Amino acid sequence: MIDLNFEAVRQVQGMKDQLADVKSAIEQRLNISEYSDNVRPVLLSMSTTMRVCLLVGLSDDSPRDMNEVARITVSKANEPYPGSFFTKGNIKRILGALIKMRYHNQNVLWESPSQLTKILGCEMLRGREILMKDGALDEWLRFNFSKNGKARISIPVLNLHIGTYDNGMDAFIDINNREISNTQMLIAGATGSGKTNLLTVLLQQMRSATVDTAYPVNFLLFDYKGEFSDSTNSSWLELFETDRTAILNPMDKPLPFTPFKDFSNLNDKDIHIYSTTISKALISIAVGDARLSTNMDNRLSNAIFDSYKKNSGKPITFKQILDAYLSDKPDGKIDSVASVLTQMVKVPLFAEEDKIDLVGDSYIINLGSCPKEGVYARAVMFFVISKLYDICEKMQPQASDEDRYEIRHFTVVDEAHYMLRFDNQPLQDLIKVGRSKGMSVILATQDMKDFKSKRFDFFSNVQYPMIMLQQSQDDAVLKDLFGVSGSALSELKQTLSTLRKGELIIKDTSEDLLGLGNTKNYKKIKVTHII
Repeated sequence: MIDLNFEAVRQVQGMKDQLADVKSAIEQRLNISEYSDNVRPVLLSMSTTMRVCLLVGLSDDSPRDMNEVARITVSKANEPYPGSFFTKGNIKRILGALIKMRYHNQNVLWESPSQLTKILGCEMLRGREILMKDGALDEWLRFNFSKNGKARISIPVLNLHIGTYDNGMDAFIDINNREISNTQMLIAGATGSGKTNLLTVLLQQMRSATVDTAYPVNFLLFDYKGEFSDSTNSSWLELFETDRTAILNPMDKPLPFTPFKDFSNLNDKDIHIYSTTISKALISIAVGDARLSTNMDNRLSNAIFDSYKKNSGKPITFKQILDAYLSDKPDGKIDSVASVLTQMVKVPLFAEEDKIDLVGDSYIINLGSCPKEGVYARAVMFFVISKLYDICEKMQPQASDEDRYEIRHFTVVDEAHYMLRFDNQPLQDLIKVGRSKGMSVILATQDMKDFKSKRFDFFSNVQYPMIMLQQSQDDAVLKDLFGVSGSALSELKQTLSTLRKGELIIKDTSEDLLGLGNTKNYKKIKVTHII
């Protein structure tokens, strides 16, 4: 008996568009007309929609016709189904049996991935036709299913298909194999190099592979240029299995959570340490690398501590810090610290309590209207990352099975060079500690030199550095990153100089580890174009 090779099948051309009405109809029946603030409606993933239509189609016992199958067009993008598509609920064998039963009297080449691809597409469209008949969807949604026992839930495979190598072979990056030390990624590319498309491909791949599993990968994207938040680019959000309810704009409405820790059950020592950390952060946000007097630093730290004491250890506000700071300032003058606090009070970037689960869902923070070098963008970046790190500390270690680690969340920082120019300790802590909790980071910036400073060496803490088209090259960075010198360095620089938009160089030592010898420890990839 032949087992159907579902791993080799590809999606059908235009299937997502053809099933969009089914997805919308199911969502309308699952959701109510209005939701309170910060409660988002149910959003059905396209993978779930396709699987529902496939099962409904296969439930129909009408005779099959291979001429109908032949009319189906395979996707030109050669896009595979998410790894969980055929394994969720252990339905792989059931699907195989149903397909063979329905097509038992047809001349099918079961070994042909192309024919199996078209059969799956044909059955999905059959299911769509059934569900969109009057009353049919409501009838299907009333079915009740009981669970007989508890099946073992596998962690989804995150072997992201990001493009093709020079030889035309598919290019994958595996981000949750147990043999991989971490999942952090760096992207360096000049304006127009294709960074935004690469970020989109990475998010689309990890979301489509996991969103309808027991281990979804959520994300928080700092959208500095406002591209992902732009209403004209709403179709991008569908690639991430989300919609515009994911967008948060702190310049229009406070972010729905407090940036400060809760010390209700902790001692004064913990508050003192935290107050010093926040004081240094606010000073760094205010003046960058410039130094303030020790007196101002101590006064700000004391103001934060006093605010917590007056608040019985509960999360404080910038207004409370400002009032406490000015009360200990005899001359009453507004210095650089008071100026920053005043700006934070004038435009309230954060709510005073947590109203959302920042890691339990996916969000995009629109900073497109913030001055890139100004206080607000840096403050949002620092305090949101600090919040994520606080959440990370309280998490249980990531789940794992024999082959894979769970990935819970990605923090994605576009145009990260704006945020690497001041002392962002929470970002460093999140990169160091987050890997054991399934919390990962993607930093995208314009110049590879941005990733290494006197404060932190991001290169030494990442698994996948990806270099795209650069305005200039830095020999020291290339030597450090790829471990090359002499003629090998010259060859690498030549390869970098020939990169076009949408192409990248990624570190790859697999051939060297296999002992092949005289091989390059990097590969060139042409990234899939999806936006």
